[in-house]
Amino acid sequence: MIDVAAGVVVRGKRVLVSRRLPDGHLAGYWEFPGGKLEPGESPPEALVREIREELDVTIDVGPRWGVLPVVYDDRTVRLHFYFATIREGRPRALGCAEFRWVTVAELSSLSFPRADRQLLQTLLDHHQRGAPITSARCARNEERT
Repeated sequence: MIDVAAGVVVRGKRVLVSRRLPDGHLAGYWEFPGGKLEPGESPPEALVREIREELDVTIDVGPRWGVLPVVYDDRTVRLHFYFATIREGRPRALGCAEFRWVTVAELSSLSFPRADRQLLQTLLDHHQRGAPITSARCARNEERT
């Protein structure tokens, strides 16, 4: 099991997404930025470190959205999703191919790994109801974690 922390980084009505490098696992897909936990690291600590390494910004980690286990052919990943905001800096693509600030509606036009589909659907459902992005919590997953 590989534990990964990912951030739904919010700025107003937009969300920060990054594109995976062309030479790694799930190359070229868009994702919510983050990465693998190091030994002894909590998901929020990993998220702060990974986003600093990938995008050169410091974030404040907010509420947890939920935890999703995902089985791929070659690995099993447990994704820990958190809402976050940028405290300091402007994003730069250091550990990713590129990044974008997109609206929730624009998320459906980007190619994401299947691991992100439940989160994407929850965000889209909340957006269609006019609810704020950070209210898109995953109660079912919160109960299991």
